Amino acid sequence: MSRNLTPGTVIPDFVLPDETGAPQRLSALQGDNLMVLHLSRGEHCPRERMHHRELLRFHEWCAVAFCELVSILPNSLHDTYKLKISTGARWTFLADEDLAVQRHFDIKEYTDPHHDNAVVPHTLVLSPGLVVEKVHVGYWFWGRPSNEQLWADAGAILRRIKADFDPTTPAARAAWEAARLAAAA
Repeated sequence: MSRNLTPGTVIPDFVLPDETGAPQRLSALQGDNLMVLHLSRGEHCPRERMHHRELLRFHEWCAVAFCELVSILPNSLHDTYKLKISTGARWTFLADEDLAVQRHFDIKEYTDPHHDNAVVPHTLVLSPGLVVEKVHVGYWFWGRPSNEQLWADAGAILRRIKADFDPTTPAARAAWEAARLAAAA
């Protein structure tokens, strides 16, 4: 059973190598944005390749929507890069060869006797500060979120955490005016 994935939980600020071997800190990748963090089953899985191909369109939206997309694989750098290039992905892929993420969340795929490093796929939607907002469990392919589900998740979170999500409200307008006046002073 997975653990440490309850909405409201802050996940660890893992530092893992990207597909080129450069260490990356999750909080630095996230910045002040939302983050969709895909905890991948592993490079060996054809469902992973299909899901990552679907995420190509979502990643295009992320570029204009204050959202970061990151995939973590329980694989070597070589296999992590292999999945990235085989799907045409352009977002950050991280290699968790030591399985620190798998152990922390207790998401080892015990039903796969052929791949010791396999993970039960999870897609986490994180608000700023690496706070878990939504968890999608993708053991079955149809449990993985569609781009439209991720869009709805992101919209619901931003509606809740961004005071100016609807800039036509009197409160949002007053806050904008106050910030503008303070900057001018």
